This record gives sequence, structure tokens and C-alpha cells, in this order.
Amino acid sequence: MKKMFEWTALLIASSSLLSCDMMSKFEEKAAKINRYEQVSLALAKENRNLKVEVSDLKYEIETLKSKNNFLSLQLEQKGDKPASERKIASVPAVKGNDLVQFDTYKWTPTQILAIAEKEFQNKNYDKSSQFFKAFETQYSKDNRIDDQFLFRAGLSAFESKKHYDWSLAYFDRVVKEHPNSQFYRGAKLWSAMTYLEMGDQDRFFETVEEFRKKYRNTEEWKILSHHYEKIMQKYKRN
Repeated sequence: MKKMFEWTALLIASSSLLSCDMMSKFEEKAAKINRYEQVSLALAKENRNLKVEVSDLKYEIETLKSKNNFLSLQLEQKGDKPASERKIASVPAVKGNDLVQFDTYKWTPTQILAIAEKEFQNKNYDKSSQFFKAFETQYSKDNRIDDQFLFRAGLSAFESKKHYDWSLAYFDRVVKEHPNSQFYRGAKLWSAMTYLEMGDQDRFFETVEEFRKKYRNTEEWKILSHHYEKIMQKYKRN
């Protein structure tokens, strides 16, 4: 009987030690996992910051390449002629404030698009819209001219408050060429807003009526209806 009691006590003690050992290992493993998660979060944040830096550096590199190409062209035109015979590289005349100067800098497609996107993000809409337009004009067959490109170019032209004709053309292409696009309703909305800015209220009201019938539960309708109500109030005051 005594022996059985000793064995039972031994088993309980062993079980207790084993349980303590397991708990200790469990806590150690949990602490290790927690450290891994903290390191993972820190690395993820660092990775996001590095991506932003890389994007900025790519933009700067593309700009420097373009300037370098321009300077190289100037040197080629100067050649080995004496200083008295050298001429400054001719710059073609432009209408208005041409911010692209394509004939001067000979931008590549990637360079133009990078600048257009950068200026759009910085809300420099006049410059952005001009670079979007240059890309579309000079590289019209580029497969990057998709529905998103057309929509962003249209928004940029609209926000510039100078190129409403470009804006209408871009939005019209989204509607006609990309009827299943996620930007389809947005293109219709901003097309209507463009007509409103141009003073063509009839065309604006046409789109309002279409949205009232088809898209009343959309964010686009909230924007259109707000402007519609303001115009109607103005008419009532007059």
C-alpha cells in the first residue's frame, strides 16, 4: 500500500513538472511569435516607405534622362564648328504655355506618363493634362491608353479649367470604348460636369435625367443631384 502511495505521489509530481515545463515552453513560443509579428510589421512599414522612395527616384531619373537627351542634342547640333559659327538649338514656337515641349526634350512614353501621373498626384492639373495629352498624341497605339488612363486624363483636363474640350473627348472615349469599365458612370458624371462648366446646361440636364432614372442609388447621383438642386434654386430666384 505504501509503495502504491509513493508511486502515485511520484506520478503527480512528474505530471506537475511536465505541466510546468509545457507551460514554460508555450509561453516562450508565444513570446517568440509575438517578436516575429512585431518584426514583420516593422519590415512591412519599411517596405512601403522604400516603395515610395523608389517611385520618386524613378521619376527623378526619367526627368534627368530627358534633360540629358536634350543637352546631347544641343551638343550634336553644335558639332565641331568654331564658336562664331555655332547656333543655339532651335526651339519650335508653341501656342500658349506649352509645358511639355515635346520637340525639344523628345520624351519617351515612360517619361511622359511618369510626369503626367506625378503632376496629377501633386494636383498640378494644367501640367498633368498637357503631358497626358502629349502621351495620347505622340504614342496613340500604346496599350497603356486604357480606360483608367482616359479617365484620369479627363479628370486632369477638367480640373485644369483650361482644357474642357480634351476632358469631353476623354470621357466620351471611356463611355464608347469601355462600356463595362468601372469608370463608365464616373465618365458620364464628369462629362456632365464639364458641360455645366462650359455653360451647356441642356447637356448637363440630359445626364441628370439619365442618372435619375438609372443610377439613383450611386455616389455619382449624389454629386449630380446636388448641382441640379443648386441650379434649380437659382432659376427659382430669378
